[in-house]
Amino acid sequence: MKINMPQSYFSKLMRAIVEFDMIKNGDHILIGVSGGKDSIFLVYALAVMQERLKKEFKVSALTINPMFKGKHFDTERIRTYCQSLSIPYDTIDVDIAGAIEEQKGKSPCFTCAFFRRGAMNQYAKSHGMNKVAYAHHNDDAVETFLMSLFYSGQLTTFTPVTYLNRTDITVIRPLVYFREQEMRDAVKLHGFAPVPSPCPHDGETIRQSVKELIAELNDKIPTLYAHLAAGMREGALGELWPKTQTRKEMRETYYRYMGTAATKK
Repeated sequence: MKINMPQSYFSKLMRAIVEFDMIKNGDHILIGVSGGKDSIFLVYALAVMQERLKKEFKVSALTINPMFKGKHFDTERIRTYCQSLSIPYDTIDVDIAGAIEEQKGKSPCFTCAFFRRGAMNQYAKSHGMNKVAYAHHNDDAVETFLMSLFYSGQLTTFTPVTYLNRTDITVIRPLVYFREQEMRDAVKLHGFAPVPSPCPHDGETIRQSVKELIAELNDKIPTLYAHLAAGMREGALGELWPKTQTRKEMRETYYRYMGTAATKK
């Protein structure tokens, strides 16, 4: 299969890889492939990097079948595509559907992500792979940033490179400078029509709601998305309130205001 990539795409890919030093000689990178537009582009992108980077590293791909009943998951088409790029491919069954059913009341997305990450890391470790690559793009990072603020009151998002000391696996996200629309446009580049998601909750998630909110607000505030993306960077924090004090921490100050001495309890 002929592999080529427009310079605008290659530059964004190289920026992420170089800025965050994602790939080293001797790496064996396992790509998590769902068959969607993002993960397929990541397979294509790392195949390009294997040809163009002056580094020796291996790339393999893995699809996790979440075992949703009544949903056909065309992994054979993914296998054929990976083979066309000379990338070894494998699939494993993980009963994520059953886990979601057992944990009623909890977010199905949280449960799915938890079991997927665990399965990916275990597979990588057992097959001598030291890195796992996910296809999260810039929109994913911004949405996670806003979701974290809305639902946990924290300013945080995933990082481009994350070392997991429990498993000695490093997670990399080479697509962090790509916008989601570029992933849609890239289908014309690599020629793979995305495999429909087997997830029965697809399109009905909190992330989808946040995605739509950002799009709606960005129509009214054209700089909104750029400012959210800038806000994810270290050093972006301005003036914030001090951290919340406990009753114990406020005790001495309280008694000073009341004009009485604090007594030990």
